[in-house]
Amino acid sequence: MKFAVMGAGAVGCFYGGMLARAGHEVMLIARPQHVEAVQQHGLLLDTQTFTEHVALQASSDPAAVRGTQCVLFCVKSTDTESAATAIAPHLDADAVVLSLQNGVDNAERAQAVLAQTVVPTVVYVATGMAGPGHVKHNGRGELVIGPSLRSEALVAEFARAGVPVQISDNVAGALWVKLIINCAYNALSAITQLPYGRLVQGQGIEAVMRDVVDECLAVAQACGVQVPGDAWGAVQAIARAMATQYSSTAQDLARGKRSEIDYLNGHVVRKGDQLGIPTPANRMLLALVKTLESKQIPKKFEIQQP
Repeated sequence: MKFAVMGAGAVGCFYGGMLARAGHEVMLIARPQHVEAVQQHGLLLDTQTFTEHVALQASSDPAAVRGTQCVLFCVKSTDTESAATAIAPHLDADAVVLSLQNGVDNAERAQAVLAQTVVPTVVYVATGMAGPGHVKHNGRGELVIGPSLRSEALVAEFARAGVPVQISDNVAGALWVKLIINCAYNALSAITQLPYGRLVQGQGIEAVMRDVVDECLAVAQACGVQVPGDAWGAVQAIARAMATQYSSTAQDLARGKRSEIDYLNGHVVRKGDQLGIPTPANRMLLALVKTLESKQIPKKFEIQQP
């Protein structure tokens, strides 16, 4: 199967690299510095179990999605509509798009632009770009996707690439579980510039996270979403499974980039306002991250891995 990765950052490079390693034809659509590195040396896939250079194609042109059967749509939530518009004229009519994005409404927003089927996908992976063309995998890697005509075939292809994928009839609930985890960790990791394992050891942090989770669950219930399982237990498990991971929001702030906070805690705050549900913990975290975003963070600042 021929795949393209639109917005090939850490998440897209990991999954694209795993698929290419399994023999699939993969096109990464990424920033020029990553494209140049991949074209010259291949993608350096640095995982917990192996490290190797993987040969695949790379381009900075959205038109490179042409001829692909499946697009892994991995752009930031802030870029969903613009990226979907960029690839729309070039997608084959029967292509399927997997939205591997944070937040709960990206697939819906992309579907409003694209004629092709957009499948919501929940991502559980700890990754980071260690340099141009070099993706570092820190843990996990499973996906949860919504049902579609192509979902069963995709599960099989990903399985052959060593990526476990589950099809869920309640993908909206699964997306909210991931949103709740992001709301609990992302802003706090960004504000403190700490990885998850050290973050949760901070005095009073667990109580703040519990408040965030309770607010999220109240908003989800009011939205008519059935959140499966034990959301608080899922939050606690992340600190163990991804102890050395910094949130994507922390990485964005450290690099002076705009984060997705408006689509994480910000989404909960907006929905809470619409539904009359107080969200003071989420509102505070949103305000603090937005304030930090407004500062000029020196580009020389880098996250130091523990």
